[in-house]
Amino acid sequence: MTAWMQSTWLGYGAGWFLATLVFILIIALPLMLAVAMVIYADRKIWAAMALRRGPNVVGPLGLLQSFADGLKVFLKETIIPSSANRGLFIIAPILTFTVALVGWAVVPFGPGMVLADINVGLLYLLAISSLGVYGVIIAGWASNSKYPFYSALRAAAQMVSYEVSVGFVIVPIILWSETFNLSGIIEAQRSHLWILNGFGFNPLFLPLAVIFLISAMAETARAPFDLTEAESELVAGYQTEYSSMSFALFWLGEYGNVLLMCGMTAVLFWGGWLPPIDWAPLYVIPGIFWFLAKIMFFFFVFSWVKATVPRFRYDQLMRLGWKIFLPISLIWVVLVSTYLMQARYGAFW
Repeated sequence: MTAWMQSTWLGYGAGWFLATLVFILIIALPLMLAVAMVIYADRKIWAAMALRRGPNVVGPLGLLQSFADGLKVFLKETIIPSSANRGLFIIAPILTFTVALVGWAVVPFGPGMVLADINVGLLYLLAISSLGVYGVIIAGWASNSKYPFYSALRAAAQMVSYEVSVGFVIVPIILWSETFNLSGIIEAQRSHLWILNGFGFNPLFLPLAVIFLISAMAETARAPFDLTEAESELVAGYQTEYSSMSFALFWLGEYGNVLLMCGMTAVLFWGGWLPPIDWAPLYVIPGIFWFLAKIMFFFFVFSWVKATVPRFRYDQLMRLGWKIFLPISLIWVVLVSTYLMQARYGAFW
């Protein structure tokens, strides 16, 4: 499409800009629709696990409930506390929502189906996932209220604790696949273990996949790591002073980040767009369907955990990050690098 638009009267620059804008909309609009639907799915999963009905009134089977909620918050008044930092107070939810969207620029949905197929896609994703917490920190500080401020401090400590582990977890993936390109990482998982596509099927990588998934829950402040909200302690955490669309942007940003982390888990450990088994008939199904199915599965795991696991205490959260995940991820970096040195080069030096 880009080459065709550049060949028209638009020219090279305008053609490239228009084609890129179309690609962005092709990703962003379905993603925002998906966020609305996964909020509905989240509530239905929780309801089923608690033997309740969940949303079932607005639209057939309650499918339009998320859109009704969106209309409700859109029609409400945006209230800004008089003592708040007005500029930062408004920017915080916009930042959270924007960061949740821009991470998808490098995520490959199928062979060649990626907006920006850059060589440092994994570093880009790691950086973007780290930025999401800044919206929480800015919101907590700008609200000029003690409960949001405590929430911001918790968010900062939580981010640092689990970003370190995530960084060490992806090192073995980079060493094995020898690339930072996400499409290259997915191709390195083809027939990784006999006929199985995915690093996660390898006993050497399975503990890393588990650590990454749990750390993703902590990164997105999902239960049992939702210490930034902790309604029994902090009223509503960093969202306490927010209302109307500013609150909705936080809500959309949270679920956008959850979907991004589910996509990262699928790409890094479970073959991305590849089918689970390297068997020719399975490739008849387009890769994007395999990728979306994996995202939905991991989203179900996120919901399952939130519905069944009680919230951690703050000291348990810190201990898990620093005393368990960090040492294990460091040890696994040494194990994988030692194995690769022996298997590929026949030496330990």
